[in-house]
Amino acid sequence: MQRIRDAGGEIYAITSEPQTLASRAQDEWGFGFEAVGDPHHEISGTCRERGWLELFVNPRLGFLDQSARSNLGWNPSHPKGYFQPGVITLAADGRVLYRWRGVPTHKNMGGAAERPTAAHVWSQVERALAEPGPDAALDADPPLDSRGIPWPIFASLLVANGWFVKPRGFPLQERGPSPRQRVVRAGLRALGFAAAWVAAFAWLPTLPVAVALAAWVAWITPKVRFLNAEFQDVSGESGLR
Repeated sequence: MQRIRDAGGEIYAITSEPQTLASRAQDEWGFGFEAVGDPHHEISGTCRERGWLELFVNPRLGFLDQSARSNLGWNPSHPKGYFQPGVITLAADGRVLYRWRGVPTHKNMGGAAERPTAAHVWSQVERALAEPGPDAALDADPPLDSRGIPWPIFASLLVANGWFVKPRGFPLQERGPSPRQRVVRAGLRALGFAAAWVAAFAWLPTLPVAVALAAWVAWITPKVRFLNAEFQDVSGESGLR
């Protein structure tokens, strides 16, 4: 980050959350640069209009609203939906030095994981600065800083976080444990839930336990289907720009 500033540049994080949540994330995570709320997509819209970068947008907000009602101090506001991750680096004259956009699929948890590494982005920027030319092409296959977990495991963690009644997300919230702590707790809770069913089949009459499990599956299945639809997956779309 200091190398970027030494070169005369600056870093900004643009989010489709309102400014209150952007500022809270900046303080909570301490990433050392300014976070800017763009709930009406004015900044991302400008990037699209100027041909710099067009991000995917997910207009489905039912799961976010549902999670907000269950999490302390979290009140998301996305009047135009939320845009998916992207990276753009501009020179002082407006030339695009680097650009990448996330393609949301269930493989990367609807865009929640898989970003280009900072070292790779900076190396591409340095190369573009050293070799003046046209705008950089969209980086379609950068080295990534993380990989998504299998969708069934991710969905199971969300269900466990909702105490197996309904899926619930892991957003940054004003009070209570951090998202990372809640993910760990959900994983332990899921293991305990599975172990409880195994013990029930081992020690209790099979028929009532099977009926209870079938009833729970019938209850949770439409909620998991709702979850699948809410998380954006464009892997089957053709003609992606």
